[in-house]
Amino acid sequence: MGRPSVVVLDTGSGNIHSVLRAMDRAGAEATLSADYSTAIAADGLVVPGVGAYATCMAGLRKVQGDRALGVRLAGSRPVLAVCVGMQVMFDVGEEHGVRTPGCGQWPGNVERLQSPVVPHMGWNTVDAPASSRMFANLVGERFYFVHSYAARSWQLTTTPPFPAPLVSWTQYGQERFVSAVENGPLWATQFHPEKSGDAGAQLLRNWVAGLC
Repeated sequence: MGRPSVVVLDTGSGNIHSVLRAMDRAGAEATLSADYSTAIAADGLVVPGVGAYATCMAGLRKVQGDRALGVRLAGSRPVLAVCVGMQVMFDVGEEHGVRTPGCGQWPGNVERLQSPVVPHMGWNTVDAPASSRMFANLVGERFYFVHSYAARSWQLTTTPPFPAPLVSWTQYGQERFVSAVENGPLWATQFHPEKSGDAGAQLLRNWVAGLC
């Protein structure tokens, strides 16, 4: 069996090439593309993001990435969203007094962290549910963060027969924020797995293994 195909969505910003290399090392056949049909057809889609929420959403809409995301998730096709790519899955991002609508996969706002030192930059741990597939074989590991904004609460609730999303948290100063989510075919991380050494590489292998 060949390597699963992964498209890293080219929204015009972010450290895309490090994500491509990390996906290749994780066992995927990774390509960079802004083409809607290519994003739909791949075994897995990665939505990266660096910088401002509004800029990420503008880039996503420019290449119909929000539409491709919705089509994939409706068909239970795997998507991995990273950093600001995760933030835009929420309803709204608030930056410098500006509210920008997101993709609306999850209710809630992305807001500035309230800790004394912002941005949150460096290595930190993640408190993940024991049943997490994303963090399989990763108990107690540290991951690399660089961000000033995050979802500081989780508002989505589900009722049977729909499974509840698995939400992971990270403590920074006196507050905690959502640092990862497993919601059916949609996985997301606030940290950068492609910059997180062996732990990040294992997380990406866990995701790629689910594409086969």
